[in-house]
Amino acid sequence: MAHILVIGSGMAGLITAIRAARHHDVTIVTKDVLTAGSTSWAQGGIAAAVFGDDSPALHARDTLDAGAGLCDPSAVRVLTEEGPARILDLVALGVAFDAADGAVPPLDPVRDWARGLEAAHSVARILHAGGDATGRLIEAALAAAVRTERIRAREFSRAVSLTVRDGVVTGAVVEAHGVTEEVAADAVVLATGGSGRLYRHTTNPPVSTGDGVVLAYEAGAALADLEFVQFHPTVLAGGGLVSEAVRGEGATLLDASGRRFMLDVDPRGELAPRDIVARAIARQMRLQDGRPVLLDATMLGASVLHSRFPTIDALVRATGVDWTQSPVPVTPAAHYAMGGVLTDMDGRTTLPGLFAVGETSSTGVHGANRLASNSLLEAVVVGWRAGDAVSRPHDPLALAPATSTTQESAREPLTSTIQESAPSDLTATPVPLELANAPDALQNGGRSWSSSDIRDRAWQSLGLEREGASLAALAQELADARPADEEARSLLPLARLTCAAALARTESRGAHARTDYPQLDSAQRVRRVVVRPATQSPELWRSTEPMATTEPSEVHA
Repeated sequence: MAHILVIGSGMAGLITAIRAARHHDVTIVTKDVLTAGSTSWAQGGIAAAVFGDDSPALHARDTLDAGAGLCDPSAVRVLTEEGPARILDLVALGVAFDAADGAVPPLDPVRDWARGLEAAHSVARILHAGGDATGRLIEAALAAAVRTERIRAREFSRAVSLTVRDGVVTGAVVEAHGVTEEVAADAVVLATGGSGRLYRHTTNPPVSTGDGVVLAYEAGAALADLEFVQFHPTVLAGGGLVSEAVRGEGATLLDASGRRFMLDVDPRGELAPRDIVARAIARQMRLQDGRPVLLDATMLGASVLHSRFPTIDALVRATGVDWTQSPVPVTPAAHYAMGGVLTDMDGRTTLPGLFAVGETSSTGVHGANRLASNSLLEAVVVGWRAGDAVSRPHDPLALAPATSTTQESAREPLTSTIQESAPSDLTATPVPLELANAPDALQNGGRSWSSSDIRDRAWQSLGLEREGASLAALAQELADARPADEEARSLLPLARLTCAAALARTESRGAHARTDYPQLDSAQRVRRVVVRPATQSPELWRSTEPMATTEPSEVHA
């Protein structure tokens, strides 16, 4: 019987473990308690086309629209077509989604569910659990299921490196309480979550330091799309996320004088894609000397705010504001990484024996800008498939040869400077990521940088809006840095790679905004992929399977 090692314990990792444990022994290694990851922090819901007026094709179209031309259509198809079945599997695992007002037992598992609307969704398809506690309740149900399976959980343990022999990942070196040991495995699954702690202002928990991405890079697996970081528009000025679902219910954004400003920016107002809303808030804050904007939810009434958003209600009241009576100050913060370890929809990386799932991975589903509430769906869909795929650990994702794509980058030119069609087949030109003064992101300089130093500089130069000279200066500074603390060991190489990717993309697309290159560039409709120079030369990867449904591939971003 094979042994599967899952590093991380968010929703994607737990789903993978549960599915793999049907046939294998599984060990979960997690830095904190089993339920300490980003999943538990997810106030929003999970999107899936389960209602009668919706369809996977419509969900796919919305996903492609939000992704600004960089979604992999074949990956989007898998997500949206398999999503409804995985929702029912979550129910079978003990997840109880909220019932619609007036629904009485016995509840129909779909017809009687409550449904919410969030930004860039064309229909209300968001499912919630516990109001604004969806992630926490899903994580609790999965953690309970893990404890009944053939799975061993090692809490307060962390992987410090992957073991690679003859080009195959064979396990990991794990540290706990100052003691390290090598844990052998037939397959290793990275499920360490995102990298939001790279930034001074973030919605992510302390464990989200990009460990899995750096472990994969060090071992030789390919990374992709690191320049695309989603910033959530509405975080309490005193700390704490205010879910997009609040705006979905009708809350509005006001400037310091009380004027609603989002309709001046986008006809969708507060329900425009997150990148648009977050940048609009940042610009408005600059106009008012850095003061936060105001989120006005008073029109929803005390009953809705208390019952529909109990977690947020408690957070807001803890700041001393009664949001049933007055608007609450909010600012943007780093929220979700679209980039990560390059994988297919089975979680396969380019390195035999290594898989990645959840926010650690980059499947191509999210493109340049994640559609709201698609992340939990991706976690369950890819986690489910990876749990099956680990039975075939030595069949890695193959990078397309660089020569097969060099002449194709300019086809399907832009029809305007604002809109760009999402191609049915992603094409690319090989463009290595160049790191300042060092070929390897793990090569350190002489100046000591703490994790706090890195977060401050990343927020300044790698934040909502970026500019070439500032990025170049940061790249030079990072090249001469060395980590001063344990957290910086992951954050420093991650900052170098993210900065290089942001410098290489000389356009503005989705969540990546360059003030010196404000327009889209059709020649850069590519997914940049990088691996360690010591392992192989950087290449670019492309989708090889066109999307079966033509409608989503024709939508404009």
